[in-house]
Amino acid sequence: MSSKSQHANPNKSRTPRHRAREFALQGLYQWLMNQEDAGAIDAHIRNAHGFDKADAEHFDLLLHGTIRDVDNLRTEIVPLIDRAIDQLSPIEHAALLIGAFELKHHIEIPYKVVINEAVELTKSFGGIDGHKYVNGVLDKLATSLRATEVAASR
Repeated sequence: MSSKSQHANPNKSRTPRHRAREFALQGLYQWLMNQEDAGAIDAHIRNAHGFDKADAEHFDLLLHGTIRDVDNLRTEIVPLIDRAIDQLSPIEHAALLIGAFELKHHIEIPYKVVINEAVELTKSFGGIDGHKYVNGVLDKLATSLRATEVAASR
């Protein structure tokens, strides 16, 4: 086995919190597509391969918090997007919801980290340029939700 192929698995470098975001994205995708019960989605995902390496507490916060706060999060997102929210791809929609939730409710996570994580999720699971769209929307959202932090970093 060459040394290059030994490092080809990006999963090895994923943090437990990043994994939690990946599983939350998958759960939100299911919820957006099927309006399935959050508890059923949660139970299904906890049985998924690799969940034991995820930050289960952060997964809970993201999945259940985002679903619980979805109307408020969409209210924040809608003025910043160029189409009806139901025309977003489910992956972009879920990544935007996770990003908005973390920007709004987890100020201990730097806004640049929130945006970067949402962009990485969209790169991993979404369409070709979806990550650029998510980046632009969340950058605008950070400017309104975290004005002081954004101003201090620029």
